Amino acid sequence: MSKSGINKFKKFKKFLITKFVFFNGIVSIIVLGLILTFLVYNSFKFFASYPIFDFLGGKQWVPTAEPEKFGLLPLMAGSALVSFGAIVIAIPLGIGTALYLGELAPRAVRETVKPIIEILASIPSVVIGFIGMTLLSGIIKDTFQLNTGLTALTGSIMLAFMSLPTIISISEDAINAVPSSYRFASTALGATKWQTAYKTVLPAASSGIVAATMLGLGRVIGETMTVLMVTGNSPRLVFSLLQPVRTITGTIAAEMGETVQGGIHYSALFAIGLMLFLITFFINYLADKFVNRSR
Repeated sequence: MSKSGINKFKKFKKFLITKFVFFNGIVSIIVLGLILTFLVYNSFKFFASYPIFDFLGGKQWVPTAEPEKFGLLPLMAGSALVSFGAIVIAIPLGIGTALYLGELAPRAVRETVKPIIEILASIPSVVIGFIGMTLLSGIIKDTFQLNTGLTALTGSIMLAFMSLPTIISISEDAINAVPSSYRFASTALGATKWQTAYKTVLPAASSGIVAATMLGLGRVIGETMTVLMVTGNSPRLVFSLLQPVRTITGTIAAEMGETVQGGIHYSALFAIGLMLFLITFFINYLADKFVNRSR
């Protein structure tokens, strides 16, 4: 093949790849729009027949009461409590592990630990929930002298474990993306390897690390099976990690199979699903902003 023919082939291949990526992006946007439309359509009946302020500010979720009560606050508080506890646990562990692997760990340790972390991300959530039910809940019950170990704290610990692979992987990528000249300059000024890591590399990678944290939070908020199994599923408005709670995702999973299709309870579940979609979308939007800032 002549040189001009090779160049034409490369241009054609680049054209196909560009169009393929563009097509996948358009498909993703369309699918996202269809999901949003589906949620809005199915929750419309609920918002048309139930006062929106009673929904957003209601303190009780009792679909079987007369009249039915669909207060979002207990579910929102449960999701926020579990997610907050999980992030508080996962952030120091995740960032510390990423900093160690990226800057301080010997090569043999790095090559051994990284595959293990990637494998942890593939563990099914039902397995993690089962471990929380059978092992962790008993430890928490005995430690804090509680009536049950199925609490928000149990859910927070298990969700922190699930979010760690995401936080560690993305944070390490951000750390590795810091130019080597930063490290050389810090070392030339007399800083030790540890000082260079946490005073130079870590601040330089902060945008990517924040993005990793936001994506980990999105992973936590959207989890269903684990929180359904280990948080106690009590739709009460509580503010203690040592009390049973119910999250938005757990409510949808627990009640969707028991509702009459087309009824107000059915529509209410789509309404809280819409709230969850908007929250997750906002978190991912913020994460994308931080990633672009890092780039």
